[in-house]
Amino acid sequence: MRSANRFTARAAVSSMVVAAALSLVAVQAASAAAPRKAASIVDCTTENTKLTVKDVPHPINHLLLTVTNTGTKLCNAYGAPFLAAGAGAQAAVPWLESSRPQAVVTLAPGESAYAGIGTYTPDGYEGHTAKTLGVSFSNRQLNGSIGAGKTLKLPNGGVYFNSSNYVTYWQSDVDNALFG
Repeated sequence: MRSANRFTARAAVSSMVVAAALSLVAVQAASAAAPRKAASIVDCTTENTKLTVKDVPHPINHLLLTVTNTGTKLCNAYGAPFLAAGAGAQAAVPWLESSRPQAVVTLAPGESAYAGIGTYTPDGYEGHTAKTLGVSFSNRQLNGSIGAGKTLKLPNGGVYFNSSNYVTYWQSDVDNALFG
């Protein structure tokens, strides 16, 4: 009789362990299936960022454009910035296609992204000195700008641009923007 009681007790404990394990699996499956609220990500615009442009010593004839997320949410910097070299610029500075990153650059509040600006090369033509740089952010489709543009003063009282100018896509680090 004693051995039958032990067997019954063991069977009861085993059943409880199995039931507890199945309950845990059900809870885990339910929480995995429950949709999680996605983090709110907005587009980077001149309203939620700070833009600066500066001369860099290397490579020569280059500027560095920096965007810093001043907002409270993550923001996506799509493509490359639309740039106008000078107040009367007739065309946007072309994007350097070979600098296209594999993914959209997403900035957390306080983080920065970078774009390198090649201003001229000796084999370019039809140059001019620009005192300002108009900057607009690209939309998600990369076919137009979003938000208001911003005008920045260029360093040294003006920068020479010619037909060989370009801007890189937004990059997560300075080296990729200038040397990538």
